[in-house]
Amino acid sequence: MIRLQGYQISGLIYSGSKTLLYRGHRLSEHRPVLIKLLKAEYPTFSELLRFRNQYTIAKTLAQSDTVQSGIVQPLALVDYHHQYALVMPDEGYESLFDRIQMPIALSDFFPIALQLTQILQSLHRNRVIHKDIKPANILIHPETGHIKLIDFSLSSLLPKENSVLQNPHVLEGSLAYLAPEQTGRMNRGIDYRTDFYALGVTFYELLSNQLPFQTADPMELVHCHIAQQPSPPATLNPAIPIWLNDLILKLMAKTAEARYQSAFGLQRDLELCQQLWQAQSDSQTTGSPTTTSQTTGSPTTTSQAAESQALVLGQWDVCDRFIIPEKLYGRQQVVATLLAAFDRISGSNGSGAGELMLVAGFSGIGKTALVNEIHKPIVRQRGYFIKGKFDQYRRNIPFSAFVQALRDLMRQVLTEPAAMVLAWQTQILEAVGDSGQVLIEVIPELE
Repeated sequence: MIRLQGYQISGLIYSGSKTLLYRGHRLSEHRPVLIKLLKAEYPTFSELLRFRNQYTIAKTLAQSDTVQSGIVQPLALVDYHHQYALVMPDEGYESLFDRIQMPIALSDFFPIALQLTQILQSLHRNRVIHKDIKPANILIHPETGHIKLIDFSLSSLLPKENSVLQNPHVLEGSLAYLAPEQTGRMNRGIDYRTDFYALGVTFYELLSNQLPFQTADPMELVHCHIAQQPSPPATLNPAIPIWLNDLILKLMAKTAEARYQSAFGLQRDLELCQQLWQAQSDSQTTGSPTTTSQTTGSPTTTSQAAESQALVLGQWDVCDRFIIPEKLYGRQQVVATLLAAFDRISGSNGSGAGELMLVAGFSGIGKTALVNEIHKPIVRQRGYFIKGKFDQYRRNIPFSAFVQALRDLMRQVLTEPAAMVLAWQTQILEAVGDSGQVLIEVIPELE
């Protein structure tokens, strides 16, 4: 049991892979509180930075009238041994993941979904990207049904971020809910529309009681996010109306341009879906063939009318900021050449013949963006993507691009499981022989 000055700890209520959550009392106010700690006794600098980040952003958002009711407002960030302790009020909320028995009924889903959308709308209005939306980070009050969003450790106040290519084992966020651009393998930046993808996965799980991609292999899951379409949720839960099914799939589009562009547009479509579903439910409950007039003049039931009524998604979806679509123009032939070369060396014939391709051009012409387009097939073949660039200001360093690429490879290898690192170690030792020390001087990660 931890000891924190000014607080009485009553017990541990959650133990995750990286965090611990305790329940206690703040002695000065006799107030029930929750205390969150990092699980590691000696956290890394980046872990401490993210932990402090969630306090700073949540504290800033708490000052906004439009957001404060939808987030847990932190009380204090206290120094504790080699880390921090985040103190939050204990208001009786429970994790949505633990509280709700999935799949949930549509009567319960729509109030939850609309509240989440309103919270997201407020966050985006304050230029905050959450980056880790999932049922475990959504709280619900067991009596009122009120929803709150927690854990801003990965959140960003930047309008856009460039994702970094990393091993799936060390990617930020929860891999099952990760947007394709968050994997670092889409040649796309991260912006507020990243939250819509995670929200779509959350809706999918709530209504179908399973995640859209059923695999435990991290690299395969990354490939599913960036290249495979999930099974429509309506095929798993027939109670899901077709319009809600299409809405969820729109949220989970692979590119940000194909998703919703505003939380307001999403909220409006959810409200329309709820109205259509409610009309169907009322008709089925009463069993009365209430008629509505059609252009042909023939009567039909309210249920049939609601079912046949076309709901065009995105009619109210208007983006409130200027965003240029992130895709290459006029480079299809060159991209096809690169992909064809990769297919030749990684095909099923097992030849294993290597090829060298050089991309040349003036600075800023788009060489890096072009090369990054081949991420998808590399993930499919479970390969490593490394790159090196001959910088115009570092011409005095011999083989600088090769050194840069090989250092990148070693960093990726070092994040693999221990068995994989051992296999690489054996192969490298056999290959370099007595030249190991020479290579270590230019590739320190190799040591």
